[in-house]
Amino acid sequence: MSKAKDIIIPEEVKGYSQVRLDVDLTSGKIGKSTLSNEFCRDWIGGYGFGAKVLWDELKPGIDPLSPDNVFVWAIGPFPTTILPTSSKYGVFAKSPLTGMFGMAISSGSVGAQARRAGVNMIVVKGRASEPVYMVVDDEDYYLEPCEKTLWGKGNFETEDILREEFQDQRLAVMSIGPSGERLSKLGCITNDRNRQAGRTGMGGVMGSKNLKAIAFRGTKGIKVAQPAEFYKLAKKLIKVANGPATAKYRDLGTPAGITSYNKLGMFPTNNFREGTWEEIDNGAFTGDTLNIDWVVKKVACSQCSIACDHLARVPKTHPEYPNLVASIDVEMCYSFGSNMGNSDWPTVFKCVQLCDDLGIDAISGGVTASMAAELFELGLITKKDLGYELPFGSTVNLVRFTEEICLGKGFAGEIFGDGCRQAGIRLEEKGIKNAGYYGMHIKGLEMPAFDLHGMTSFAVGESVSIRGACHLRNGAYGLDAKGKFDRFGYDKGLERGKSIVAVEDVYGIIDSYIVCKFTRGIYENDAEMAKVYELVTGIPHTEQSMLTRGTAIVTLSKCFNIREGWTRADDHPPEKFFKEAHTKGPAKGVTLKEDGYQKLLNGYYEARGWDTKTGIPTDATLKKLGLDFVIGKLKPAGGK
Repeated sequence: MSKAKDIIIPEEVKGYSQVRLDVDLTSGKIGKSTLSNEFCRDWIGGYGFGAKVLWDELKPGIDPLSPDNVFVWAIGPFPTTILPTSSKYGVFAKSPLTGMFGMAISSGSVGAQARRAGVNMIVVKGRASEPVYMVVDDEDYYLEPCEKTLWGKGNFETEDILREEFQDQRLAVMSIGPSGERLSKLGCITNDRNRQAGRTGMGGVMGSKNLKAIAFRGTKGIKVAQPAEFYKLAKKLIKVANGPATAKYRDLGTPAGITSYNKLGMFPTNNFREGTWEEIDNGAFTGDTLNIDWVVKKVACSQCSIACDHLARVPKTHPEYPNLVASIDVEMCYSFGSNMGNSDWPTVFKCVQLCDDLGIDAISGGVTASMAAELFELGLITKKDLGYELPFGSTVNLVRFTEEICLGKGFAGEIFGDGCRQAGIRLEEKGIKNAGYYGMHIKGLEMPAFDLHGMTSFAVGESVSIRGACHLRNGAYGLDAKGKFDRFGYDKGLERGKSIVAVEDVYGIIDSYIVCKFTRGIYENDAEMAKVYELVTGIPHTEQSMLTRGTAIVTLSKCFNIREGWTRADDHPPEKFFKEAHTKGPAKGVTLKEDGYQKLLNGYYEARGWDTKTGIPTDATLKKLGLDFVIGKLKPAGGK
């Protein structure tokens, strides 16, 4: 396993601007420094940059919503090149939702405009004495008070106001809504209206710092190391990206997966009680129906030829939401659709619009609503509590609940406004025993659109994700869905572990580049993915050395979590999967088995070179990865 330091770096690195801005909100000062060539080589960009800065500069054990948290914004070397889907950015901090490594990634125009302004990374510390927004305008960096102009406004209006103020529709704006301002642990960041850095509460972190928005524009170009060779390869990748490899995302968008997931019995319904839904079987709630009856436009992010963003519009004759427009993907079809037992499309659209504008993660919002619906049907919360009924299948009342958790209003906002885990804690404090059982989350992060009954490989993959329940940090669902392993079995523990690790490490590289995972299939192999990096930056990573960096980035994030108090017990799915079986579909009668799950988890740890009893990386593994600086520093904050 080669170490990064063995790779010879050219005197001049291309692609990266290597500019780091340090923002001290407490003093109002902004500093500028240069990212070293070695830092770029070792940590690649995005995810890698965020992981290293948080490990180095965040004091363990701090309150995620205190001024002591560190908020990192970062891109990789590719924005403004013609590499497909390369206008992406990542945000990183200690998560207020999980108490562990927080990260979220978004597309749109922000990554490209920030690179044109010549910025690679922004590190924000402290807390402003009053609400402010930040401007990055070529070489001009400054903070602007906004208590009377932007604070309290939704994300859509915030973006419109700033673009009007700058008289520039190209201005890229990432902002928080009222949810982030009130420090919601579900708070998201919205840009380009329909794009969100949604998960793990990064909007709440911005709110805790009184940072309403960051606006970018720039005029600078970018130089690549080997322009002729890069242009040739990039043109090939663009052609492939326009072909069958990404057709489903272009034609139906991510909702193309609804029907196939349903056939596998893995599309969550009624708070994961079932994995199939009659509304999908009868064609009322499918990607085809969505596109034929509701979608009016397909939109692409900067540097993207796929256009997976499908905008749905409610007709002007609709009695409640006339002319409402929302960006819909498969996760929202699940969170506010099947998992709520709700097949009314306009209700889904309205809930998504509220989340995007007021500023909470729409996955977490819908899953939290589903928890509330199950508690309501079981009589554990009542109409007297909520002020209205909220059974599965709710429409108008689901919209009301969603708005209340966004704004923190009423019983819904008070109890459920910070997500499932906190709702369980609050309800149990009120004497409702075992309320937390119905909150479908891992490490505090609400689950995405994959039921784990009969998905044994992904049960491990999703559970070990460093940011909590997540299919985008570990895509092991493909191992089960495509039949590489018996998805109902627990055999081949080490072999499965190696496969789960392989997917996770590649995702670590993709999230550090940062490019869209929808294009992971356009590369012939991992060697070609490493080659495009070398052609742009001039840093000669090989397939193996790049994958090693992916391993190191994932491992360092794991070490961050350990330092914050993680234990092996945190790598575990909700108990419902072990105690309640589906009553229909391919996974009928199936539950996860604890001994089998632990066997597969051991296989994953062994494949990683982590101690199988504790799940903690061994010193030998840390040394192999060049993470010597971690050794001896894995004692959890507070001595847990």
